[in-house]
Amino acid sequence: MHLFLTEDTTGPYAQLSAEESKHCVRVLRMGVGDELWVTSGNGILCRARVCNPDDRACEVEILERMPDPQRRPFRLHIAVAPTKNSTRLEWFVEKAVEIGVDRITPVICDHSERGSQRTDRLQKLALSAMKQSLKATSPVIDQPMKLTDFLKALDSFPAGNQCRLVCYCFGDERHLLHELYAPGRDAVVLIGPEGDFSKREIQSALAKGFLPVTLGNSRLRTETAALYAVTALNFMNEQYPPTP
Repeated sequence: MHLFLTEDTTGPYAQLSAEESKHCVRVLRMGVGDELWVTSGNGILCRARVCNPDDRACEVEILERMPDPQRRPFRLHIAVAPTKNSTRLEWFVEKAVEIGVDRITPVICDHSERGSQRTDRLQKLALSAMKQSLKATSPVIDQPMKLTDFLKALDSFPAGNQCRLVCYCFGDERHLLHELYAPGRDAVVLIGPEGDFSKREIQSALAKGFLPVTLGNSRLRTETAALYAVTALNFMNEQYPPTP
């Protein structure tokens, strides 16, 4: 079944937006009695059926509610420098959401090639990827902020049993991801620009409890490194789930 977004799924009925209604009724030709999934992105997946196939305000009846079946046992927050070509960061957001990420923060660094980013575009891509992968939890896309401000704001983000990791290319004191991260722990991962973090930024991150990691011998593009981290951490949690 297809997944659609709606603002509210708490009542017995829900109404799709004009855009979602058009896709449901005109494109997919869904009519009265056809079943579909709906969510407001709050972590609840609802099985529903069309009761009023209006292509501007399609109404559905909620049949069943369930927790997001793809909810992971850990929270993953990626803070990544915007890329010079904005489409590369957009590609990362789309793929990261499909694989599994809870929060993405664009961070402006000393060596950043780009000092701004359209977060409305990123949010739209994230929601589309959420629907594509049949997830019911909408990821948070933050407004771009300076790395110094991000480090200061860390204490205001949900912490939990958090592992903080910073990925960079120089120095010999770094470890591999699996040497520092234990499945089940929440993770915050810092990914710098293609010019890498400055030494000053590394010292600031380490002072905030970040542990230095390497993503291997290859020198990766920013969006590739970020997706590598998302994939590796999700894989570790799937293959080696934490003991209850």
